[in-house]
Amino acid sequence: MSDPGTPRGTAASPAGPVVRPARHDDTDAVAAIYDHWVRTSTATFELEPPGVGHWHDRLDALGAAGWPFLVVEADGAVAGFAYVGPWRTRPAYAATVEDTLYLHPDATGRGLGTLLLTALLDRAAAAGAREVVAVVADAETPASLALHRRAGFVEAGRLERVGRKFDRWLGTTLLQRSLVAGTPGPRPGQRSEPPVS
Repeated sequence: MSDPGTPRGTAASPAGPVVRPARHDDTDAVAAIYDHWVRTSTATFELEPPGVGHWHDRLDALGAAGWPFLVVEADGAVAGFAYVGPWRTRPAYAATVEDTLYLHPDATGRGLGTLLLTALLDRAAAAGAREVVAVVADAETPASLALHRRAGFVEAGRLERVGRKFDRWLGTTLLQRSLVAGTPGPRPGQRSEPPVS
């Protein structure tokens, strides 16, 4: 069983957390972070941790396709990771991606998710993404919903009882964010809701 412990990483800048492209030597830390959420939560519908080899392959495949895979370093270690990949494989969906983001359990609540998601959206736009879809599993993950809403995602729909984990039927909330100026819906720099006075 993988222990999320303090993931292996390189030294972070003394100025604070650093977001950078993932490397193959980050995959042990990435696997440990993800394994924790697979084994302890419904944040992912994965039932068994996929192992380090999976993350080597994922990093290579996304890199070859031109999509970003990022890590955030804090306190000298990899504290989280995020990437975008194809939403669907049909060519018509080529500019629509799905985001994935996980933080080390000890790194939550420190603004690292916001830092990582902001950088990911910028890199995804630069790589040619027009629309980003987030699939957030059920109500055990309110922080993920809040993170995406702060980043300008809006709810696009809900799927009920589509996954089963820990002897429970679970649903997902679909959120969407446009990365293209002039497209209806929130865009970079826009609020998803009017300010509260």
